[in-house]
Amino acid sequence: MTSELFTPLTLRSGRILGNRIAKAAMEENMAGDGQLPDEELFGLYRHWAAGGAGLLITGNVMVHAEALTGPGGVVLDAAAPLEPFTAWAEAGKSGGGAIWMQINHPGRQVGSDMPGVVWGPSAVGVDVGKHSSRFGKPAAMTPEQIQATVARYAVTARRAEQAGFDGVEVHAAHGYLLSQFLSPLVNRRTDQWGGSLENRARMLLDVVRAVRAAVSPGFAVAVKLNSADFQRGGFDADDARQVIAMLAPLGVDLVELSGGSYESPAMSGRPADARTQAREAYFLDLAEDLVRTSPLPLMLTGGITRLRTAERVLDGGVAIVGMGTALAVTPDLPDRWRQGREAGERLRPVTWSDKVLASAAGMAQVRHQMRRIARGSRPTPRTHPAFALVSEQRKQRRALRRYRAWLSASQGAA
Repeated sequence: MTSELFTPLTLRSGRILGNRIAKAAMEENMAGDGQLPDEELFGLYRHWAAGGAGLLITGNVMVHAEALTGPGGVVLDAAAPLEPFTAWAEAGKSGGGAIWMQINHPGRQVGSDMPGVVWGPSAVGVDVGKHSSRFGKPAAMTPEQIQATVARYAVTARRAEQAGFDGVEVHAAHGYLLSQFLSPLVNRRTDQWGGSLENRARMLLDVVRAVRAAVSPGFAVAVKLNSADFQRGGFDADDARQVIAMLAPLGVDLVELSGGSYESPAMSGRPADARTQAREAYFLDLAEDLVRTSPLPLMLTGGITRLRTAERVLDGGVAIVGMGTALAVTPDLPDRWRQGREAGERLRPVTWSDKVLASAAGMAQVRHQMRRIARGSRPTPRTHPAFALVSEQRKQRRALRRYRAWLSASQGAA
């Protein structure tokens, strides 16, 4: 079919994406032994690569072995062997598209049962009401810890390029560490990293500079940024507009817009702000505002499942359409669109009133589908969310035991 969706896009770095459809990052939590990618992840990405997207962005890869979003997280630091990552990159490029690694630090969004560190810009914990105890109590980062973390991002980016990835995406959304520094609700520092937006953006800008300096000019560097946090007094669309302008001179190829955090999970379609519930593309209204002034190409992710919606996103000036859940249910959706067909089923909706549990169940449903795809099985979108959540919790308990043992052994060997 003829559609702008299937036209190439040349990035600032010179990289060319074959079309305007991206598999957005979804946290797989599927690391094998040693917190490394293994055949399960390779199989998943081979299926997505065959589905026709011009770009695959991995789930977040951790830059710090002692700070993981979940026990099944993949870690790429200075000590990790490169061979598994090379195999992952090859799997992601097997269909002819590009693959970028999303790189991340969770900051304070770490489970209370996890070993390691829980850091934040300030000692402000995650507030999710009665579920708050599920998260660790953060310590405010020292200047030395901030600088060491900036260096870790650069190490991970350089090693991703060495492994054969085409680019990296720095995760500064969804309430993770860099997003925490941007938020006036979480960042209460009074030093050079706190107060004004320029100060709150300092760590993100330093990370991007360090990453860009660590990789070759032709290696893509992107940033994932909240269009808004959807919390009163938090990071908002005007802040996002200013941060995009700050990123423009630093060699960034693309900014992906999303929204929300664990405290207001807009990225799963359950935000505190009703504006994002009014349409299938959760953040399109904000993106259309930002694209008018953005000096960088924008990618929009959040709730896009239909061809008509994707084309409306491009019509609004957005350069790339990002999809997550839709590709966990229909991994060949880009090829279907090319043939003028739509997806079949959608995931069974989670209608629970507890938005924290509902968000967790929704993510568990997605991971259940990803594991089926990885095994070569068909997705089962009608899986009950309670079943998916219980199954996910069992898997994560096993992963936590492995992670504890691995981290303890790694620290003992250091």
